[in-house]
Amino acid sequence: MSSTITSDLFSIAKTGVNASSQLLQTTGSNIANVNTDGYVRERTSFTSQLGGGVGQGTTERVLDQFALNQLRRDITTVGELATYEAKINSIDNLLASEANSLANGLSEFFAAIQTAVDDPSSVVSREVVLGEAGQFISQVEIISNFLAEEEEELNLQFEDSINQANSLIENIGTLNQAIIVAEGNNPDREASTLLNQRDAAINDLAELLSIEVREGAGPGNTLAVSLTSGESLVLDDGSFNLLALSNQADSFSRDLRLTTSFENKNNTVINVSEDDLGGSIGGLFRFRDEVLGVAQRDIGQLAVALSDAINSQNSLGLDLDGQLGGDIFALPEFIGLPFEDTDGSLTVDGRFTPGQGSTVTDADIKITVTSVDGANQPNEITIELLEGNGTAKLDADNNPIVFTNVVVGSGFNAIEGGIEIEFDSTSTYTVDDEFLFQPTKFAGSNIELDTNRPEDLAFALPIRVTPDSNNFGDLQVTSTVVTNTTVGVGNDRSGFNGAGGIDDVASSPSATVGAPAQIVFDSSSQFTVLDNAGNTITVVTGVTDYQNLLAQAEANGASPAYPAAFSALENYPGYDVSLEGQPEPGDSFTFEFNTNGFDDNRNAVILADLQESGLVQLSSISSNQNATLHEAYASLVGSVGAKSANADITLEAAQALQAESSELFNSVSGVSLDEEAANLVRFQQSYSASAQILATAQTLFDTILSVVR
Repeated sequence: MSSTITSDLFSIAKTGVNASSQLLQTTGSNIANVNTDGYVRERTSFTSQLGGGVGQGTTERVLDQFALNQLRRDITTVGELATYEAKINSIDNLLASEANSLANGLSEFFAAIQTAVDDPSSVVSREVVLGEAGQFISQVEIISNFLAEEEEELNLQFEDSINQANSLIENIGTLNQAIIVAEGNNPDREASTLLNQRDAAINDLAELLSIEVREGAGPGNTLAVSLTSGESLVLDDGSFNLLALSNQADSFSRDLRLTTSFENKNNTVINVSEDDLGGSIGGLFRFRDEVLGVAQRDIGQLAVALSDAINSQNSLGLDLDGQLGGDIFALPEFIGLPFEDTDGSLTVDGRFTPGQGSTVTDADIKITVTSVDGANQPNEITIELLEGNGTAKLDADNNPIVFTNVVVGSGFNAIEGGIEIEFDSTSTYTVDDEFLFQPTKFAGSNIELDTNRPEDLAFALPIRVTPDSNNFGDLQVTSTVVTNTTVGVGNDRSGFNGAGGIDDVASSPSATVGAPAQIVFDSSSQFTVLDNAGNTITVVTGVTDYQNLLAQAEANGASPAYPAAFSALENYPGYDVSLEGQPEPGDSFTFEFNTNGFDDNRNAVILADLQESGLVQLSSISSNQNATLHEAYASLVGSVGAKSANADITLEAAQALQAESSELFNSVSGVSLDEEAANLVRFQQSYSASAQILATAQTLFDTILSVVR
């Protein structure tokens, strides 16, 4: 019986010494790694044996999975907001800078026009106007170029971040495989070093992307990692998918995709949604879609609206050389970019429709060929308005804005959004060919002054209306309106003949009368419209007011009726007059070309008033009211500023939450030197006690041997 007890004491002492030694090793490892990033403290636990002593020990990491998951979520949030906040602040600082403020540039440009109104014949005043116009275009170009450089830098950041993510994904997959092997060889001890390395890699990945981590279904501590949206990145067997950047038509606007890399399986490509991507990569996409792309297009839209409005109004005036006005700004042309499934050699040209700048929106436009003729030229297309990120623009009912069965022909065709497109007559198109137009994205960088001659500013109106010196009534001219000065024979022609006069019978679209040149009142309620040869064009009766008399003549003229040849044109003769007062029979007013009208400032006044006109369509819904240039710019600056301020506040809150979750995680999984020091003393005492038991067993054994002898 004594030998059995002695044998048990040896066994108990031996297991106790080994257990205490293992505990001391675990404690020592914890203390040694107190400053090791990503280290999770370990704990060794034992079970008792039925015959006495300590059973096999198991060493595991002390880990609160809930706290770890919460920490990863907070890491993702901070990663996204920190990236977004840093990027948006650069745009906010640019737009808020007084030196680059387009609001100041607009004010100075229109102030120069106001000054020129007081002395329209002054070349010096005109030079100041052109100088301010050039300065404003330079400011627009500086901002637009900065935004373009931001986009180039953004794409480099995309590539770098995706490469980092793929490296981490591959590393996690490799570690999964290594953990399976290591824990298979030593099932009583976790592969803690590998597990810590994998957790660190997953945390780094969480900073880049919003991910979900699940326990693997296979043996060992394997994990499966996927995007929050559900796409798998790493499987528990170690196989993995890689992220890739691609693009549709715009090589500057990258899309995120997932490509499989499984052995012995066909590779597939999956488009990844950017909406809930999270992490710093999600922050980059969010910045591109919410701020950068919007700013690029809004700046371009504003510049196009101003340039087109100035061009249109200047073309309705008379310049200092006595000629009809022309363009002051040169608007850029652009190219339709083919989508992936469309032949890359195909092109479609685009340009802004003159006079339609107020209908230009910030939308991108997708054109799909839906029908071709026998020469493989498109004759029907579908038009879709898109956001900068490629999603559909929505109408008031949240439906995509789409125009179907749009008929097109040769030459330029006006379509939605104030642009015209032209298909290449030498190319062969097929149904379902798709092209992307981005009219305003780069417009700000490409608008230029079209003249450096101050004489080209058309401050006068080309028509003047003068009362006859023998008029007896008190009727006075209150406004003369010019709406068209196009010279030619087309449907858009005006009554101006391009030779310093208005149409006579020979040059008129009518074979019997020339353009309206005189109004004679037969009574206070009736007037006759005559051409410059004295031929009667029409008689208007039942007159109750004297506003837009030529428009009244077209609508109500009879005996003879207003010429059908005039009404058939888009806008003929392109001028009109409004009077105020009371006429007497025989009173007359004459329309004549404004020869030598150098001191006339009537068109300059209209140019100055454009500052307060609704020129910018902030909505893709054409029925919504347009904004002024200042309102449009203020809307952009205010929107970016509000988003920047909100990003600052949200980031601070997210960082505070991350600090709390990090503290919670470390309170469980971090090494506490105080706790480990206490354990060290306790395990030393345990080791000494177990060694004393071993010594006692040895003494008893020696005593038994001496008795036997």
